[in-house]
Amino acid sequence: MHSPETIGNLAKQLLEMDEGELKPHERSVIERCVRRLAVSRNINVDMETNSTFGQRLADKVASVGGSWGFIIAFGAVLFGWMIVNTAILMSHAFDPYPYILLNLVLSTLASVQAPIILMSQNRAATRDRLVANHDYEVNLKAEIEIAALHDKIDQIRSQELATLIQKLTEEVRAKE
Repeated sequence: MHSPETIGNLAKQLLEMDEGELKPHERSVIERCVRRLAVSRNINVDMETNSTFGQRLADKVASVGGSWGFIIAFGAVLFGWMIVNTAILMSHAFDPYPYILLNLVLSTLASVQAPIILMSQNRAATRDRLVANHDYEVNLKAEIEIAALHDKIDQIRSQELATLIQKLTEEVRAKE
């Protein structure tokens, strides 16, 4: 297991914070670094496993309702509705001009579709926050690992220099 001193030292060295100032996700990243565990994960998988049927349905409705295919198809249906009720069924139109039934259908569709799209946007915002937090954790771990590599290289260089100095000192004494 890792010692609190190790976590405290890493927090002070890398984040310039005391261990008590660490946020839970920062502490978690440092603990995972000390134990040499991965930090990365697939946020999309996490979101899908935790999403409800209603949330997945809202995402589908928003993706269909916000597509060019839907806009073109809906425009064609509206144009068709007007042509049928104006030109084809002139005297027996089920929704004559000013298309009150069409207006009611459009209003109902808008009143149902708008909150569903907002729910989907809220989920997208939540996903964005999770991705940003995850990116921070991965970047923090990368910084910790890079700092650890720098420390190791510095230690190796110090040992090599000490060995070199010792050999040179021995050679100078041997020549005297």
